[in-house]
Amino acid sequence: MDGAMVWEWVIKSVVLLLVMTGGFAYVTFYERKALARLQVRIGPNRAGPGGWLQPIADAVKLIFKEELIPANANKVIFFLAPIITVLPALTITAVIPWGGKVMIFGREVALSIADINVGILYITAVASIAVYGITLAGWSSDNKYAMMGGLRATAQMISYELALGLALIPSIMLAGSMRITDIIQVQVENGILGFLGYLLAQPLAPIIFWIASLAEVNRAPFDMPEAEQELTAGYHTEYSGMKFALFFMAEYIKMIAVSMIGATLFFGGYYGPFVETWPWLGPFYLFIKVIALLFGMIWIRATLPRIRYDRLMAFGWKILLPAGLFNVLFTAIVILLFGGK
Repeated sequence: MDGAMVWEWVIKSVVLLLVMTGGFAYVTFYERKALARLQVRIGPNRAGPGGWLQPIADAVKLIFKEELIPANANKVIFFLAPIITVLPALTITAVIPWGGKVMIFGREVALSIADINVGILYITAVASIAVYGITLAGWSSDNKYAMMGGLRATAQMISYELALGLALIPSIMLAGSMRITDIIQVQVENGILGFLGYLLAQPLAPIIFWIASLAEVNRAPFDMPEAEQELTAGYHTEYSGMKFALFFMAEYIKMIAVSMIGATLFFGGYYGPFVETWPWLGPFYLFIKVIALLFGMIWIRATLPRIRYDRLMAFGWKILLPAGLFNVLFTAIVILLFGGK
């Protein structure tokens, strides 16, 4: 390992962190503008031209807000919980490639941080950590509403992680590998016919992945851990200032991460027309796919009401989990009949 390789990893890591944190700010703006259009409103339009400086105004407001800690809270856990929540959101995309290989200053550089052979396993492992932050936030706040939100988050996220994991298995089966780049290659190696065959071999996987991901990131209609009508904002009731901003940041960064994972596993990732000739098009294609998937999340929030908690759990265990098992079985039969990698 030479010094140039270390600097390459450092620079790519810094770029990823800047993109994710900057992206979080403008995903909030994107959501507010999209919701306004869907609901025939104007949306934010005061801070800067067309409201484009609204995220900066929000950040300044949160930085200067007073931070309060309940007298009987477990102060160490109360402080660490937002950090535990936001770190997995930032690190989970380390195995997602943004593009192929490009030449920079005469050096061939891969547009990814870690192309490891257990990329899918890394994603599932890191995703499971986030539940600890939310649960500990509720427990450490010395507030019954926050505690209830933490308990709901534990049950909901663990339940839907099972369906989420089952949605990833067909991609592994079709590629014969857990490496993310191998999964992309399987999708694109036979052109449009290969991509359609890839989706037809696992018809329910993208749908199950998307529904389970909404529950994992606590997005509507699965935002029960922070149900305002019942829990006065849930697990982050006692948080304010930058600690609250970290929870807010984690939710929107996880939206970006989930969209990147979904685009990579089911829609070719960075691959698109002429990407072999101009590899710098790869990040652009991935960006377009992520924007489209983010709009799907926003559209669902604008359309569907929050469902009752018992129905949320019943849907995960009685519908989504059996559907995931059926999809794995269906993909195995397709591979057995038509052959896989």
